[in-house]
Amino acid sequence: MNVTTQLLIGGIFLVLLMVSAVWAVAAKHRRRSSDAFEDMEGHEFEYFCAELLKSHGFCEVEVTKGSGDYGIDILGEKDGVTYAIQCKRYAAPVGVKAVQEAYAGRDYYDRMVGAVMTNQYFTTPAVEAAKKLKILLWDGGYIESMMEER
Repeated sequence: MNVTTQLLIGGIFLVLLMVSAVWAVAAKHRRRSSDAFEDMEGHEFEYFCAELLKSHGFCEVEVTKGSGDYGIDILGEKDGVTYAIQCKRYAAPVGVKAVQEAYAGRDYYDRMVGAVMTNQYFTTPAVEAAKKLKILLWDGGYIESMMEER
């Protein structure tokens, strides 16, 4: 093997090593970003979501008081559209009850749009109910994509 071939092989190896290192750092960052809200308490998660919404163009964002909020945790507005948002930091998929709360809370607060925001995903019945009741569903994947856009 001549010197040029050895340098070429060494260069390819170095590039592969660098790509592998970048991939490992990116994977660690993705895990860390999801862990950022996985360990939060419920009310802490609500404030986290409120800040995330603010960083994505929502204004007049308000976290409602803990009890007596009629199922709504965040009120906000974006592009002239008003939102009532139910936040759920769960260890399992979110069910129909959260969708019903967002539906009722949207009307109680006289908002245009109701949404459920969670670190998890939604059960099939929750998705079906949301379609019928016209409630937006923002799952853990959606939140992570919002975090990456920051």
